[in-house]
Amino acid sequence: MVEDTRIQPLNDDEPADSGRYVLYWMQQSQRAQFNPALEYAARCANERGQGLIVGFGLMDDYPEANARHYAFMLQGLAEVRDALHERDIKFVVRRGSPQAVALDLAQDASLVVCDRGYLRHQRRWRDQVAAQAGRCVIQIEGDAVVPVDCVSDKAEFAARTIRPKLHKTMADYLVGIRATRLKTSSLPLRVSGDIDVRSPQRTLRTLKVDRSVGVVSRFCGGYSEARRLLTRFLRSALPGYHEARNDPAEPQCSNLSPYLHFGQISPVEIALKIKSARGTGEDDRDAYLEELIVRRELALNFVTFQPDYDSFKCLPDWAKKTLQAHRKDNRPVRYTRAQLEQAKTEDAYWNAAMQEMRCTGYMHNYMRMYWGKKILEWSNTPQYAYATALYLNNRYFLDGRDASSYANVAWLFGLHDRPWQERAIYGKVRSMTAAGLERKFDIDAYVRWAGKLVACNTRFGSD
Repeated sequence: MVEDTRIQPLNDDEPADSGRYVLYWMQQSQRAQFNPALEYAARCANERGQGLIVGFGLMDDYPEANARHYAFMLQGLAEVRDALHERDIKFVVRRGSPQAVALDLAQDASLVVCDRGYLRHQRRWRDQVAAQAGRCVIQIEGDAVVPVDCVSDKAEFAARTIRPKLHKTMADYLVGIRATRLKTSSLPLRVSGDIDVRSPQRTLRTLKVDRSVGVVSRFCGGYSEARRLLTRFLRSALPGYHEARNDPAEPQCSNLSPYLHFGQISPVEIALKIKSARGTGEDDRDAYLEELIVRRELALNFVTFQPDYDSFKCLPDWAKKTLQAHRKDNRPVRYTRAQLEQAKTEDAYWNAAMQEMRCTGYMHNYMRMYWGKKILEWSNTPQYAYATALYLNNRYFLDGRDASSYANVAWLFGLHDRPWQERAIYGKVRSMTAAGLERKFDIDAYVRWAGKLVACNTRFGSD
């Protein structure tokens, strides 16, 4: 069952009587399991006595993406193809902009179903398809636990303001979903793509993508790997998570953010597994669900209702005012963007975090905060610091270019936070120091761990 509140018609057109199949235009929810858009489309296909085609548009120049991101995504898409094939569903991948591919496939479709994207270019693509498809286009929101529009109709101030709204209805959406058996196979249909995703490495070699950022071996894309990581987390890291989650020296994390970014696993599926986990305390479960649901969906709310979500302009007035007031404060040291990108600072802790990020596409969340705060401290202006943090974030993180990325970078500069005691450079924006890391953690152990991780998990320039 797909909740009615996840279903949103994007136009007033009727289904086309002449269509040969139902089309699910897949973009955000890149999975064949626990996918409300897929199951809704399958149900519509059965009702119409038609097969279901799943279409995907693969472009060479997705905004800010590089070979690292493409390799991870293609690994997941290969698994999607196999899982759909087992269900008698043809997966059609065509090279081109997502909206153009969707419109082309829609010409022979009776109905178009799509998943929901939250960034401005994703919204623009869906608006274009809805306006030009000439048949009914229905959007299904499957990558938020609670549909964004059901939570709030405005940009929320902080986690404390959105939390009660989420908790009020969250239980209604934490329900399982059954796979729909297709009555009509679409495999015999003469609908073809021009990209075979069964070999991710070969496919990547054919794409004209930015290869200056190498593919990493620490993470492999796809639903199966996401499930493996989730199972490992439930068994070994969720117990004690409440106390240990912030320690970068002994990382106790699920590592699922890249999989959530690409829609390779459902947040509802994760939440259900967390809630039913045995051998762990309520504090541990609540702490993880706070991150998965409250913090993540605060970010979705942010990019939905803040048009300038990727700009310094998005910050609250108090933060912009205090940072501007301290704009000319003396910086103890300044680094260029190139020096930061190469992890060439005098701060061993920061360098370790940057090296982990560059070489593995990931960084412990607590170190992400320290990493960003120091960029503010070491840059000539807060505006340039903001642009630099966002540039590095989106370039190297597997989960970059995401609603959570934009919200997290903005948090470094005061978003979703409160004024703190005023100090140089930061003004009233929260600061972080190396001494704070040393008091709380065996931070030298993190430096050693990150060094080993870099050595073992990097394959620069590989496909």
